[in-house]
Amino acid sequence: MTRVFSGIQPTGDLHLGNLLGAVRWWVEDQRQGETFYCVVDLHALTEPGDPAELRPATLTMATWLLAAGLDPDGCTLFLQSQVPAHTQLTWLLECTASMGELRRMTQFKDKAARHGEESARVGLFTYPVLMAADILLYDADQVPVGDDQRQHLELTRELARRFNARYGPTFVVPEAAIRPPGRGNRIMDLQEPNDKMSKSSVSPQGTIYLLDDPVTIERKVKRAVTDPDDGPDAVRYDPVTKPGVSNLLEILASVQGRRPQDVAGDYTRYGPLKADLAAAVISLVEPIQAAYLKWTQDPGAVSSVLRAGAERADQVARVTLARASDAVGLVLPS
Repeated sequence: MTRVFSGIQPTGDLHLGNLLGAVRWWVEDQRQGETFYCVVDLHALTEPGDPAELRPATLTMATWLLAAGLDPDGCTLFLQSQVPAHTQLTWLLECTASMGELRRMTQFKDKAARHGEESARVGLFTYPVLMAADILLYDADQVPVGDDQRQHLELTRELARRFNARYGPTFVVPEAAIRPPGRGNRIMDLQEPNDKMSKSSVSPQGTIYLLDDPVTIERKVKRAVTDPDDGPDAVRYDPVTKPGVSNLLEILASVQGRRPQDVAGDYTRYGPLKADLAAAVISLVEPIQAAYLKWTQDPGAVSSVLRAGAERADQVARVTLARASDAVGLVLPS
């Protein structure tokens, strides 16, 4: 049986890009194999934040995941910080990784450039190793990743191969689960269609959040950036020369389960496309919002799901950690 692992940070509110590009496929994958899904709250510590906000944000993210369709009976949903093996295996992998490898991580270079490398947290530098530990602990065969995480998964694969070569077969070397084009892989900002839709977007008008009401969703879609050309061939899927309208087609195609090129054939003007897109998104998120409200009325149920998930995850993770610890020569508890 295929085993899948994936995680999401609890920072920011869940948005349409998260839903179409990741969470919806998590829901589908839980029906196909053994799945482990994690709210990676330790990763959220790599940049400054308010401790008073982290705990409720973590529980809110878990609630949205349940509302979106994750089934506690079909997957293991848990909080990263509640499974100690994540940080314990990280040390063994940090003793396997090299400084040069981590310095080449694009996300570290980009984020450190904002305030200078000297003031960047060490955790920001080493968090790709923690991400590798997250994955390798569960003997994951596949890891769903977007373009921005492929480099980190390649590091995970390299660390697994190196560890296995040095100490003997220990880790499963995971494969990237890449969705085919037109399956929600590139949901971009409605106002900046060359940038990915993000929980940390400077302009909230470019991001559709799952908590947005129908009026807000319709307004954001109506004001979405298209392209100067509004002629008879204006509505066509061409991400390079027409990123605005191509993003709208990508979103509608993902909601409808179609190819964006095929959706483009249904329209000649931007107005009808935007109207249909707004209606489709509203229909998609309304049942999720209703489920979210139901879960929030019983917060103890969410905590119960996470507690059971952590217990299950801990059982699996401890076996892998013991295997790795034994491989490097540590004395295991008797």
